[in-house]
This record gives sequence, C-alpha cells and structure tokens, in this order.
Amino acid sequence: MSSSSTTAAPGARPTAAAPAVPAPLMGSTLWITAIALALGTFMQVLDSTIANVSVPTIAGNLGVSTSQGTWVITSFAVSNGISVPLTGWLMGRYGVVKVFVGSVILFTIASFLCGIAWNLDALILFRVLQGAVSGPMIPGSQALLMMIFPPNKRATALAIWSMTTLVAPIFGPILGGWISDNMSWPWIFFINLPVGAICAFISWRSLSDRETPTFARPIDRTGFALLVLWVGALQVMLDTGKDVDWFSSPAIVVETIVAIVGFIAWVIWEIYDKNPIVSLQLFRTRNFTLGVIVMCIGYAIFFGNNLLMPLWLQTQMGYIATWAGLVAAPSGIVAVIMTPFAARMLNKYDARILATVSMIFFSLSFYMRSLYTPDSSFFVLAAPMAVMGVAMSFFFIAMVSISLNGVPGPAVPAASGLSNFARITAGSFAASLATTIWDNFEANHQTRLSEIMGGPAGGSNAVGTALNGAHALGLTTQQGAGVLVRQVVGQAYLGAALDFFRISAIIVLLLIPLIWLCKETRPNGPVHAAAD
Repeated sequence: MSSSSTTAAPGARPTAAAPAVPAPLMGSTLWITAIALALGTFMQVLDSTIANVSVPTIAGNLGVSTSQGTWVITSFAVSNGISVPLTGWLMGRYGVVKVFVGSVILFTIASFLCGIAWNLDALILFRVLQGAVSGPMIPGSQALLMMIFPPNKRATALAIWSMTTLVAPIFGPILGGWISDNMSWPWIFFINLPVGAICAFISWRSLSDRETPTFARPIDRTGFALLVLWVGALQVMLDTGKDVDWFSSPAIVVETIVAIVGFIAWVIWEIYDKNPIVSLQLFRTRNFTLGVIVMCIGYAIFFGNNLLMPLWLQTQMGYIATWAGLVAAPSGIVAVIMTPFAARMLNKYDARILATVSMIFFSLSFYMRSLYTPDSSFFVLAAPMAVMGVAMSFFFIAMVSISLNGVPGPAVPAASGLSNFARITAGSFAASLATTIWDNFEANHQTRLSEIMGGPAGGSNAVGTALNGAHALGLTTQQGAGVLVRQVVGQAYLGAALDFFRISAIIVLLLIPLIWLCKETRPNGPVHAAAD
C-alpha cells in the first residue's frame, strides 16, 4: 500500500517524489503494535456505548431525568461524527502516525475530564470534547494496520479492525454495567487512562520512524462550519423535541429550519468548493452510495436497539446494570469467534452474499426479541443476542468491502472517512430517535390498555377485581392502585419494545434488495483497493 493512498484526501496534490514505503513489520513487533492499534479503536468505540447501561445511574447521581442522561451518549456521537471529516486533512497535513497518537493522548485527557465532571452540563461538554478529538482514531488505526501488515496478510489486518469495531459496542454495556454497580460511574471514563497511555506509547515507539508523507492543503473552514451547524441543530432538535412537545415549541421549529437550510447550503458548498472537507463526488460511485446507505441504516437500527435494550431491562424488568450488560454478552462472544471465519469467506465469496446473511441474522435476532414476555428468563433474553453476534461478524467487513469496491486507490482514505462520518452520525441520530419512538409507542399502548380496562370488556369490574386482589394481599386501596398503574405502565413499555423490535426486523430485511443493486464485489475487494 502506498503512503499516498493512506493519507491522501480528495483534492490533494500528490508529492513529486514520495519516499519509499517502509517494509511491513514482522514478528512480535508486528503483533504488539497491531494490538496497540486495536486497543485504540476498541477504546474509542467502547466509549460510544459504555455509558448505555450507566445512563440511569449517571442521571440519578447528577439529579437529572433519564432522557436528559441520554445526552451523554448523543453528545459524544455527534461531535465524533462531525470531527471525522477533518481526519483526511489532518493526516495529510501532519502525517498519520502523529495524528493518531495525538488523538489517543487527547482522548485520554478528555476521558479524565469526563470522570471528574461535577454536573450534567460539564459532563456533556467534556463528552463533546472527547468525541471531537477521537475522530482520527478509527480511520487512523485502520490505515496504520494496513500499513504494517504485509500484502498477503492485509485481510487479517481488516479482520482485526472489524473485530474491534464490532465487539467494543457489546462489551461496552457489560463493562459499564459492572462498573456502575460495583464502583462508581466516573470509572467508566477513568479506565481509559492506562489503556490510552499504553496505546500511545507503543504506537509512537513502533511507528514514529514510519511517518507518512505530508502536504500543504487549504482547509475548508466554511464547509466545516456549515457541517457543525446543520448536524448540531438536528441533533439538538432530536434530543430535546420530546421534552417540549416537538413542533409546538418555537425552538424546535427554528432548529429544524436551521438544520434543513444548513444541510442544503453545506451540500451546495461541498459540491462546488475546490477543497471540500467532505468529497460528495464519491457518491457518483454506485457501490459507495448504496453501501453507505445500507451501512448507515443497518448501523442506526443496531445502535438504537443496543441503547433501548438495557434501558428497558433496567427501568421495566428490574435488572441491575451488570446483568443488563451481561444479556448482551453472547453477541460479543459469537462475534469474536465468527469474525475470522467471515474474513476468510470474504476472500472466497461475493461480499453481497455475506451482507445478505448479515441482514437475515439481524432480522431473526430482532424478531426473536419481539417474542419476549414479562416473565422471560435471562437465557430467553440473551438468545437473540447470540444470533445478532453472527450478523455482526459479517456486517462491517462485508459493507466496507462493498462500499469501497470501485473507489480509486488514492480516494480510499477519504471514502473511508466519509462512510465513517455517515455511520457515526446515523448512530447518534438513532440514539435520540430510539428513546423517542419507544416513549411514543408506550403512550399509545398505555392509552389502549386504559381504554380496555375502562371499556365494556373491562370496566369497573376489572379494576375492582384487581383492587380486591390487592386488598387480599394486605394492601390499601391507594397501594393497590399504585401496583395496578405500575403493571399497566410495565405492559405498555413491553408492548412498545416489542413493536420497536418487530419494526427493526422488517426494515433490515428491506435493505437486502439495495445490497443486490450494488455491483459484484470481487474477493479481497477492500484489501486490493486500499493497497493500490
């Protein structure tokens, strides 16, 4: 893989005489460095989900509602997504190694600040900072992994990167849950300190003499400002809309208008600017366009379900954070086992087949969740997660292969950055929409349950029977009414969750035709493309 293909960005002018490409690393140095790079990716992705199961704990300790607590997740995701497009310019200007190591160091410092946050506003501010400085970590680790492995082992490099990207979102809730129950929530951020230090030290020691060529290139300040404007406005609208009755609030209307106008202005600017921060010209490639669409929708559904599941388990099913995280454990275990096999299959079969298999297993997992009952056991709750592990092992590696197939070699880093930006932004939007949709579904279910209880089929007799049963257990009328309301709310949230899972199963199946509209992806597609 040429150095220019690692650092070049759209509109960059190649240097006249690039230095010789360093030989791949060998032996223990290769694997120690690969593990350090993987830790960088793992740490960054982990922090996008580790707070999922900790939201109720954080919200309670900081004296805010659970819905406000979800800003801890969305603030990180949206700032991370916005910063990703800057990665191409930063790596081209300062070099991949310096930018990656610098990003890891700043991320570690921001993690410390998150841990010492004294209120929600401070925590959100530090999470925004943490997400912003982490933008280069994933594309940087991916580029460096491809650089240090020999050409015949680059499929292994891609598998390592894919595995960390897939598994971290699963282990995040498990680790976050255990820390919340056995330590205190700041430690979900403090654990990054030793990991970040080790990652930065090993990466710099092994790769500082292998820096990539740099070049001067103007930065698209206007494009970046417009990007921050429309993404920020849309995210704030999604985060706060349900608390102010959506478009009945003038603030939500203004935020929506700003988001729409800002997006249109950004697209126009990026199309005509000579050095765009995001090269929208890449969407002229059919595989890239369809691949990014499928990846964004698929990841958004995956991310939304990953957020909703632990919230439902803790708030409605009586699970503590640790056990809510452990419910997700089978998906991580299965993904770790299956990903190496998925990498090998990618060398033999059309990536569209693997992507289709992924969607089928995703749909099966969501359908199995739609069959949950109020008394579902731990194993019944965890079984669909094991099925999802199979889907995860194929999803990223297949979709990266499809989307990069047909992208010219020098444009691969920019394409990777753009697809990561789109995926991360979709995930942050999904985090806001998932809880909003769940609450709306719950309100509808609660209304129907109340109508049934108050209608001819229920009426006062049904309520009276329930209260008599409460009296028989020694409860007062007020206590019995409280128990009855709690049961109705629990049933409503269960029905809302089942609806959410069922709709998710249908949507991912509808993505399969889009996959087959892509061109056939030859074996080793992304590996060769990145190596050109």
